[in-house]
Amino acid sequence: MRLLERIAARDAGAVGVLYDRYSGLLFSVILRIVRDRAEAEDVLQDVFVRVWTRADTYDGRLGAPGAWLTRMARNRAIDRLRAKRVRADVDAPDPTEGEAQAETAATMDTPEQLAQVKERQESMRSALATLTGEQRALITAAFFEGYTHSELASRFSLPLGTVKTRIRTGMLAMRERLEQLEAGVN
Repeated sequence: MRLLERIAARDAGAVGVLYDRYSGLLFSVILRIVRDRAEAEDVLQDVFVRVWTRADTYDGRLGAPGAWLTRMARNRAIDRLRAKRVRADVDAPDPTEGEAQAETAATMDTPEQLAQVKERQESMRSALATLTGEQRALITAAFFEGYTHSELASRFSLPLGTVKTRIRTGMLAMRERLEQLEAGVN
């Protein structure tokens, strides 16, 4: 706990000590989740940057520093996976374009599957297009870039409640649009 107090007081040496003490454990937790060494290293770095910026939020009454760090590492790893999955769905290559078509065709079994992927991409783009610019920016940053609501509040200079409300109303609007598209309503 003293280390986190020192970090909150901006003692850079304390971060090194904390890193030496917990990086092995945190790296193994992250690696089990993301299953990619480079991604795990990136998430681990992100965790320690967050420790540096948020050490003052640690509350010893809620658990030991190791538990706090492990929870943070786990959450960041899961956030990374979620962001990757969403990006993969929306940013998948357009199967009608040259190299992308060959690459996609090699991984897909049938033309029907290719058509389904393209249709899903178009549906997501259409649903995103129905949002206000503010909602689209927040949802894009949250789901495609992996920002948390708190980070978005800081990044866009908005109250946390406003960020949550705009994301929620945007997601509801997207869901409604996707349901309309699924029902064949344009």
